[in-house]
Amino acid sequence: MFQILYQLFCILPVKLNKITFASDSRSDLSGNFEFVYRELLDREETFDFQFFLKESINTKKSITEYVRMAYHFATSRHILIDDFYPIIYPLKIRKNADLVQLWHAVGAFKTFGYSRIGLPGGPSPTSKNHRNYTKVIVSSDHIRKHYAEGFGVDIENVIATGIPRTDFFFDEAKKAEVRSSLYEEYPFLKGKKVILFAPTFRGNGQQSAHYPFEVLNYDQLYQELNNEYIFLFKIHPFVKNQINIPHQYSEFFYDFSDFREINELLLIADVLITDYSSVCFEFALLQKPMIFFSYDVDEYIQTRDFYYEYFSFIPGPLARTCHELVSIVKNNQYEFEKLDSFVHYFFDELDGQSSKRVVDAIFLEQKEGDEKQG
Repeated sequence: MFQILYQLFCILPVKLNKITFASDSRSDLSGNFEFVYRELLDREETFDFQFFLKESINTKKSITEYVRMAYHFATSRHILIDDFYPIIYPLKIRKNADLVQLWHAVGAFKTFGYSRIGLPGGPSPTSKNHRNYTKVIVSSDHIRKHYAEGFGVDIENVIATGIPRTDFFFDEAKKAEVRSSLYEEYPFLKGKKVILFAPTFRGNGQQSAHYPFEVLNYDQLYQELNNEYIFLFKIHPFVKNQINIPHQYSEFFYDFSDFREINELLLIADVLITDYSSVCFEFALLQKPMIFFSYDVDEYIQTRDFYYEYFSFIPGPLARTCHELVSIVKNNQYEFEKLDSFVHYFFDELDGQSSKRVVDAIFLEQKEGDEKQG
């Protein structure tokens, strides 16, 4: 019914100034959406904005919402999404319209989409998912080919403008404001160094996502690091199983998994512990140490795989056990020398102007083209 409604509404003309933001993974205008929206507001143009934002792909939509979505998708000059958005993939995007993927992750790390055909959890070769993007935004020219392959689109549709939400890391006033706000709301963050633990999930997707917290030795982490550090958990939102922090460690371990924007937490982190998550790209911009706690790396390579050889790719030491993890932290055995080359490979520009480039390249140039054709 939704597809039929969309086709009917395609009889109507496209509104050249209409921009629709749609997401099934955020209920507010945050992340890349926020930065692009703010940049658009700063322009002299007048836009007709429409928003369809849901916290989860499982959040129900009303019949009225489906009708409104079909109408606005059919009549928008630009539709912006930031994640997997299944309702839109069967639709044929109109010739004078754009479906723009502002993918929420930065860089290219573990394989995704059609790069995973034949692997566990990989897509069917006949799937329609992602293939109708007319524009995909990425952080550097080096990774355009990976996104083209992963999404099943022509490489000409992949544009290396930089990622809008990384502009945050180049705004000193905004960073100072965020730090101040975090310290005011969570005063315990100020007294000690902060370890941020932000791994990706295990499993084939959202339905089977989990993290085996038993790989962490809570007592060892506490006994060895408690005097100097506190330990924050920022677990992937897909993970279903809950963290169970023993009461005796409650002033060392803190669960920040419900904190929406991880980029803000990166500012107050002294050390990042991750594994296969794209958070390493943003954290590298801050030139701070990170550790890759990858206890299952050999299995992960076999079942998920990466676009790059993992062991030479990671800009920090590898820890396979909790004991190795503690040892690296205590002895400051970080690999800072890898950071510069890592950053310059995955980011073409380090100027805080990615949002401006996105708007210039996708919106205004095309709008001028539409006006010329008209």
